[in-house]
Amino acid sequence: MAETGEMAPDFTLPANGGGEVTLSALKPSTVVLYFYPRDDTPGCTTEALEFTALADEFAAADTKIIGISKDTVAKHDKFVAKHDLGVILASDAESDVCERYGVWVEKNMYGKKSMGIERATFLIDGDGKITQVWRKVKAKGHAQEVLAAVRGV
Repeated sequence: MAETGEMAPDFTLPANGGGEVTLSALKPSTVVLYFYPRDDTPGCTTEALEFTALADEFAAADTKIIGISKDTVAKHDKFVAKHDLGVILASDAESDVCERYGVWVEKNMYGKKSMGIERATFLIDGDGKITQVWRKVKAKGHAQEVLAAVRGV
């Protein structure tokens, strides 16, 4: 499980738009890495739209935003097109990255247990170190909270 103060586990994953994203290749930029359960569901859409709305402000702070779920790149492309999203969405189909960050967890929905992605965000500095972690995130207003942390407010 990735924690504050540790080096962020590196990865290369396929991303929307047909490319790939490699965490270590984004240095020396700050990276907001957010994990979310599924494309085009209410909370996940809210979170993606809020990060998109603040994308210019994150960019001004030399910060890249990457969302990760198990959805396919094709689903990511549809999600991005439908909502005109301005963030990178990466596909962790095998949940390898989710497991390394400790967000692939047992969930209990209406008494039924299943494995899924816990909504969580990791703030990673330009050296690749995790400086802040948010777990069990509530989507509404979260992007603003992360932006405040990026700015050191």
